[in-house]
Amino acid sequence: MRILLISTAFSGLTQRYYTELEDAGYTVSVELHLGDEAKLLEAVALFKPDLILCPFLTKRIPKALYQNYKCLIVHPGIKGDRGASSLDWAIQAGLDEWGVTLLEADEEMDAGAIWVSKRFPLRAATKSSVFNRELTQAAVDCLWEALSYFEAPAFKPEPLDYTKRDVKGRLQACMKQADRAIDWKKQTTAQILQRIRAADGTPGVLDEIYGQAFYLYNAQAEATLSGKPGEIIAVANQAICRATIDGAVWIGHLKPKLPAGNAIKLPAQMALRDLQPAPAKGWLGLLNKTVKNIDIDYTQPGKQWPCQEVWYILDDAAAYIHFAFHNGGMSTAQCQLLLAVYQHVATLDVKVIVLMGGENCWSNGIHLNHIEAAKNPADESWQNINAMDDLIHQIIATMDKLTIAALAGGAGAGGAILAIAPDQVFVREGVIFNPHYKNMGELYGSEYWTYLLPKRVGLGMANQLTEERLPISAKKAWRIGLVDRVLDRQLPIFLAQVKQLVSTYLNDPAALTALLKQKAETRCVDEAAKPLAAYRKFELTQMYANFYGNDAYHQARQCFVYKQGLQKTPDNIAKHRQSAEVKAPQPGSLLHFAWQESYALGDEKIDDQHKDFFVLAEKLLAAPNKEAMIDTMFDLYQHVKIHFGEEEAFMQQVGFHHYKSHVKEHNLMLEKLLEMDKKVQQDNWNAEDVANFIDKWTKHILNSDLAFNQHWKEMFKFCV
Repeated sequence: MRILLISTAFSGLTQRYYTELEDAGYTVSVELHLGDEAKLLEAVALFKPDLILCPFLTKRIPKALYQNYKCLIVHPGIKGDRGASSLDWAIQAGLDEWGVTLLEADEEMDAGAIWVSKRFPLRAATKSSVFNRELTQAAVDCLWEALSYFEAPAFKPEPLDYTKRDVKGRLQACMKQADRAIDWKKQTTAQILQRIRAADGTPGVLDEIYGQAFYLYNAQAEATLSGKPGEIIAVANQAICRATIDGAVWIGHLKPKLPAGNAIKLPAQMALRDLQPAPAKGWLGLLNKTVKNIDIDYTQPGKQWPCQEVWYILDDAAAYIHFAFHNGGMSTAQCQLLLAVYQHVATLDVKVIVLMGGENCWSNGIHLNHIEAAKNPADESWQNINAMDDLIHQIIATMDKLTIAALAGGAGAGGAILAIAPDQVFVREGVIFNPHYKNMGELYGSEYWTYLLPKRVGLGMANQLTEERLPISAKKAWRIGLVDRVLDRQLPIFLAQVKQLVSTYLNDPAALTALLKQKAETRCVDEAAKPLAAYRKFELTQMYANFYGNDAYHQARQCFVYKQGLQKTPDNIAKHRQSAEVKAPQPGSLLHFAWQESYALGDEKIDDQHKDFFVLAEKLLAAPNKEAMIDTMFDLYQHVKIHFGEEEAFMQQVGFHHYKSHVKEHNLMLEKLLEMDKKVQQDNWNAEDVANFIDKWTKHILNSDLAFNQHWKEMFKFCV
């Protein structure tokens, strides 16, 4: 069955639908509705779908589509609810229950025949949190029920009829800022929280601070502080605390309203840094209350303040580190803070460290908003990626504790790699992974991904994940070995299961000791084969070129930060527009090789020849056509043959006792090269062949060549 997803953006619910359908074996393609109806019609004509699903739309679809194809719209509301601000009204009104409806596209928006509708309890949470958890899962449940009806001849969808008792929704106006406005002198803390939560993600609640218009986001209730309603009474962790008539609220993020519209959402204190009034002097200063500056002691267990982004909890011999960074971005300072907390926890008498991330999002890597707001975005990018690398290196290097990642929310880019740095990875069912970087202006990525990703899923799958740039479900992540366990989709049950699994490890000291021993031995073997520093150096070399060598990354980042729409649907998700030809890996893929200092033998001539080999292997992989590949293969063969000949003559001259076995290895590698050349000639070449040969070559250098080098040094010393 062929299913086309038409959506405003390839994120959230659209990615969940995509992965669910892909996992189930459906042929799925995506076309983004960017305002060009002709493109939509062209996409349908190319793909010829059996069914069109619209998980997230902000624009109408053409009549020609739903008149000729079955088109089902996902509406984030209960039966009868209509309008673009459905979930916003429900959250702001403080309703106890809400729902999702899957209905047929119709000329009248959200008024088509109903296929299926599901309800769920409505948590007191932000719109994005409710959408990503309860609403998305209800929409998936609707999807599978609707698909069971699709080929059932007796099924007839239910026409919208407001006289029916179970149709309790209504047509609601698009919510405007006047509907969201906060009256600090009249509204309670709970009412203010409802308004900010209903607008969280987009568009935010418009308000005024220090005479400047700002959109407010990321609010939590404060239990102890109070003051004059509306005034800022405290600051902590880059958040501001504003008094209400019955308490106070912490506001984590602000976005200024600018005439041109080019504004960035930033931590509240950062957004206000040029507006905060200077403290008054003399008697006036004594009379006026000053803003309380709260210092958080991150070495203490527990969450001390509602605005606190990083904290840890001790439970028996386990430590659970939480890092609930807003929308998953991790700035330089946030990476450094998390590293400091991790290092402190590592000094405690615990045997297991569990990295919990946040409930709504695990991590999305470096913080693009912070980078865009920096005086020098390239420098800030460089500092941010190095701070991420420092954090992940510390996790990899933790040898005396079992480390676990427990993902309740999604992970993307460097955040997805952070998730696989620990020893074990547990993930909540329904979580989506995006373990790739290239969508951000061909960004190469770091975080030791060239070590961690192939180690978990193999070189071929690692290359596929990073090159295809597609989301994968928790279940697929488990099938390919990216994660170790998929736990319950309900958050409370997931958290209980994580604790139970941790207890299992703690209750079997012998097994835990054996795990740690095996972990240390594996790390030693891996370090001997290729040091972590070599992976980092190579990755950062590519990243330096991304940050300082061209504008592709900077342009892509600006488009992302300023929410500038795409011009067309990306080719990697639009299967109906893809060429049948399989593309060779492009520059920036995992299959790139570089000389590492750890390969050096100490003989300048031999080391230079080894370096030249890596250059030729890189050239072979990047060859644009068959002729170039054949030419490069010839150069590579000649180079290797000459090098082997000189090396063998030198071995024989100094009486190397493993000379015969070494020559045998050389001959086998030459045979492999001839085999590869034959494959190229027959158009049967595979990039992984080169990867496997390079792997054997480096092992040859590290084992056989280093053994000869040690023999030569001993002979030279003896002769002297």
